[in-house]
Amino acid sequence: MMTRSRNSDWPADRVAEARAVIADVAHHSDHLIRLACNVLVQHGETEQEREDARILLVVIDARQPTRNAPQRDHDGEVAR
Repeated sequence: MMTRSRNSDWPADRVAEARAVIADVAHHSDHLIRLACNVLVQHGETEQEREDARILLVVIDARQPTRNAPQRDHDGEVAR
């Protein structure tokens, strides 16, 4: 039986899992996509992969309404 160091496998395993999530974004939650993007931003192999992950983070964040933004009515006026 071969014993592996858990620490040495971590980055490669997490990057592989992150790529699998990104490859199938339609079937994963925004939270999981965000986690995968953060892994790829930090540990992606190429600058292009890291940049693509940063861009996807911006897209995911843009889909979320701002939590502290004032609520507006049908005419665009701030609701009271």
